[in-house]
Amino acid sequence: MTTSAPLSRITQPLSPFGQQPRRWEKKRVRAVRGGHVCTGCAVGCEPVLIREQTGWGWIDWSVPADGSLPEQPYRIAVFTPIATRMQRLCLRWLARSSAHRIRLGPVAVRTTTAAVAALALPAAVLAILHGVPFAIVLLAAALAPLLVEHSSNPLKARAGENVRIVEAEAACRYLQRLAALHASLVRAAAGSDRHEVRRAVEIGHHQLFDTADLLQRHDTRSASGELIAREQLMLQLAVQTHHIVTPAQGGAPSVRHDRADVPQPLGPYPPRPRHSSGHSTSIASMKEESHMPQDGPEEPARQVYLLFAHEAYYPAAAREINTSLVAAASLLHPRVRQPDGARIYDRLVRGRRQGEIVPLSTLTHELDGGARWPEVGDWEAVTADLLQLIQDRACDVLSLDLPHVARALVCSGPHSRVRAYDPAAGRYQTWGPADRIEVLVEVGRQLAVAEAGRALWPGAGLLLPTHPGDDK
Repeated sequence: MTTSAPLSRITQPLSPFGQQPRRWEKKRVRAVRGGHVCTGCAVGCEPVLIREQTGWGWIDWSVPADGSLPEQPYRIAVFTPIATRMQRLCLRWLARSSAHRIRLGPVAVRTTTAAVAALALPAAVLAILHGVPFAIVLLAAALAPLLVEHSSNPLKARAGENVRIVEAEAACRYLQRLAALHASLVRAAAGSDRHEVRRAVEIGHHQLFDTADLLQRHDTRSASGELIAREQLMLQLAVQTHHIVTPAQGGAPSVRHDRADVPQPLGPYPPRPRHSSGHSTSIASMKEESHMPQDGPEEPARQVYLLFAHEAYYPAAAREINTSLVAAASLLHPRVRQPDGARIYDRLVRGRRQGEIVPLSTLTHELDGGARWPEVGDWEAVTADLLQLIQDRACDVLSLDLPHVARALVCSGPHSRVRAYDPAAGRYQTWGPADRIEVLVEVGRQLAVAEAGRALWPGAGLLLPTHPGDDK
């Protein structure tokens, strides 16, 4: 049994010209006049594109035939963050290049080529009036557009060495999420003179470039582990930047429920398990008050669920699965890395209530912000094995398409806060622990519908728990 359910209450997508919707409409009208909007055309039809320039690169958006906003970029380009002055000038010229061609009958040419061709005619007339031989004028007028059309290719190729361009659909979806997080860093830096904020923008640019470079060489599935780690860092940067700029923007210190002397977890993906060199102060655990409905006496005595985010995959067209919920007993499956899975299961069910949904980030919070993960097991290998079980249908799962902010909340600790810009309201909005619990409550409702009298099947041939008496 594999089910999925979207949660749309909390969302913050990256949309074209997010803070200037009138610019999109103006550019859309201009682009439609000079191009062809695809409406079910044959393969190879070049769509009309609108280029949105950013401080770190550009985004090409396709123009839908119905006049609506596109949900996903057609192409994303990221400049190198260590460009020289000359390289920056070349990259700006490359970004200003037209994202689409103008159709002149059966021929499609660049905007610059069409402009040179239009200027060549009056220039030729003036040259003839000043006594220039007609044959020379005719040759120059014919060669000028061809020279512009073909000479720009080597120049663009040279400038393109310092830019990474991603066009694959799945790769664009992933880079779009990272670009949305980086956009929040840029907005925060625009209203702050703190060095930490400017440094966060620089790190975010490096992450975008490295991710785009990775996506050029690999698909999202084969590079899943590294992509998840990069998204974790971007999320950490966004949350930490929020805590820095909130006092300056709000006029009062930000409310923190975490202990100030302990590094707080900022996602379900802590640093890769490694031996800790020091002792960390423990953090008291916080139960998720999700109040999940129960299904009946046939349910196991200690039915607990694990919620974890992962690299998105697409089982069907236009359907993204980026978060999964499984029965905790799936950690005891023989195809899951052991004894790591059994140890994580022991930590997961210890002291939980019946039917409780536990995000992986909650375990990170309870394990001293991830410092004690090496004592428990390799969370990365275990979740990768769980995802493989799900895709092989070796266990039941509730597959979720969590919106951007909802996913950030379940990827953060129980007391963390997520802050993002709301273009509809024209202001920043902050989501906190209460919103996180609300997301878990909604997941619980979806779970109750999905189980429909039968609990999620954890798989066959399960191993015995490491400490079976601890969860009684």
